[in-house]
Amino acid sequence: MFKMDITDIQFNKISSLKEFGFEGFCSIADLMADKIKVPCQRGNYVLFTPKGFDLEFRQEGAGGFFKGKNPNVEIASLVQNWIEESRVVYIGQAGGILKGKWSNSTLNERLCAYMKFGQGWSVAHWGGRLIWQINNCKDLRVCRISWLGQIKDPRKVETELLAHFDKQFYRLPFANLRH
Repeated sequence: MFKMDITDIQFNKISSLKEFGFEGFCSIADLMADKIKVPCQRGNYVLFTPKGFDLEFRQEGAGGFFKGKNPNVEIASLVQNWIEESRVVYIGQAGGILKGKWSNSTLNERLCAYMKFGQGWSVAHWGGRLIWQINNCKDLRVCRISWLGQIKDPRKVETELLAHFDKQFYRLPFANLRH
């Protein structure tokens, strides 16, 4: 059971994520150094800016080229996607029902792949790639919620979080490029 309703989350207040049940708040740099902090369970994760975050974009990001595709976009697109009023910049999921079957993907696996992608590896984590074009992206924060012992579909929760975000800001978070 959620500690509060998804529709109560305010994406410009990190305390709201904590109240919902997200935990493990750390920087991307800390997560890259110690991936053990993330459980091997299905769930959802959120990337957000710390207070006083100094935003600067770079033309060439740290993200890896996957299947020969360039993950970088023009700076004008980054500026257009940025939502100044929101601290949340990306919402992701691990596990869930895909084509009628539960995916075995875990938070540890998904976030590990995401961190590897951000270190230039050719890894299948195309979603959220805009993060890696932020100059000080390793200062961004990550939190997660696991659904161990609960029959929650992280894909459905992600869809609900994105829909609620869209209702607040009339678009998706910075690095979520589609539902």
